Amino acid sequence: MSAAVTTTVTELPESRVRLDAEVSTTELDQSVEQTARAFGREMKMPGFRKGKIPTQVVIQRMGREVVLDEAIRTSIGRWYMEALSASGISPVGEPDLTLGDIPDPGATLTLTIEVAVRPIANLGEYKGVDAEKREPSADDEQIDAELTQLRERMSKLETVEAAAASGDFVVMDYVGSIDGEPFEGGTGTDQVIEIGSGRLIPGFEDGLTGASAGDDRTIDLTFPEDYGADHLAGKDAQFAVTVTEVRRKVMPELSDEFASDAAGFDSLAELRDDIAKRIAEMDEQRAEAEYREAVLDAVTDRATVEIPEALVDARAKELVDRMLHQLEHQGINRDMYLQISGKTEEDLIADGRDDAEKSLRREAVLIAVVEAEQIEPSDGDILDALQGSAVRENLTPEKLRAKLEKNNRLDDLVEDLAARAAVDFLVEHAVAIPATSPAPAGE
Repeated sequence: MSAAVTTTVTELPESRVRLDAEVSTTELDQSVEQTARAFGREMKMPGFRKGKIPTQVVIQRMGREVVLDEAIRTSIGRWYMEALSASGISPVGEPDLTLGDIPDPGATLTLTIEVAVRPIANLGEYKGVDAEKREPSADDEQIDAELTQLRERMSKLETVEAAAASGDFVVMDYVGSIDGEPFEGGTGTDQVIEIGSGRLIPGFEDGLTGASAGDDRTIDLTFPEDYGADHLAGKDAQFAVTVTEVRRKVMPELSDEFASDAAGFDSLAELRDDIAKRIAEMDEQRAEAEYREAVLDAVTDRATVEIPEALVDARAKELVDRMLHQLEHQGINRDMYLQISGKTEEDLIADGRDDAEKSLRREAVLIAVVEAEQIEPSDGDILDALQGSAVRENLTPEKLRAKLEKNNRLDDLVEDLAARAAVDFLVEHAVAIPATSPAPAGE
């Protein structure tokens, strides 16, 4: 039970709970003190140096209710996490949070939180289930594709006495004009472009197709309306082009010499064997991951899990929000993605309902297996899992663990480790049967 926040849990219909939480007077007083100090660092008052105003003076000057209101806004997220930690529940979706009245001095603050929680699974048979497991493979088509990529990387551009075709590179001089007058940025010398790359103004590359070294061509085209330079957007232009050279990508022939130059092998056969081995090793990892998933699905199919529609929608929204958040880190904001995909957030949520329901069923089953088999990660398991993050944060695993525990974030890691161990347990007791279908497309 948290010293700062105490909770009472009431189960509601359709996998929802209500948390009646109470924030202690000690915690409130500490939050008010911290908030007053933060205000004081920015305030200016006669007789005090900036940043040196006593907290009580700040509270008197601003009023306790103002400072307390800001303290609550600042701390509400942490109190919510403490209430969850104290109650031991795992929320799904956004909570409905209701704050009690601003408390008088010496009184506690009350919070009422309603939130969806993961459903409870009633396990069926979970030891010794049958699941398909395919044999890893590396066929000639995959090996040839890898060799082609290797040849592409080692290819060279050679000058050819031939007409330029798609995939060839043209070296050219050009002068662009609008209404007979050259325009700024429209002149270039010894410029190299790839025919068919689609990187130039629509129509330019088409105008060079079939050209040979020494040819002069006039290319008429129109700049796109959304062209980056405003003074050219939508304008008709004419380019006078002189082709000085045509270059063609030449890939090395498959031979023992190629195997030596590309990877240091004595023969092409040895190179093929090495590629086959690497492809098979990667496919073995994929096959094992597919098998683990098949075992979990077999156990899930034998379990009974009641999942309300509202809970599926809440998880689907979680998955969409997580995806959009990840895209923002890649420079694609929410509005941009929605425009590109041609869908609304509601469409994405609807599309994700099947995956959301599957994830909820799997999680409920794994929690049930953890409880049935009393699976609990050891201290060593936890510290091993924290090793990489600890190095990145320049901490020891022990100190990182203490930090996560203080911030109520260790439970998520422990639950994740327990879930992985539960899958290990299920796989260990499962019976692998030969797959009757090929590997997924693209593998």
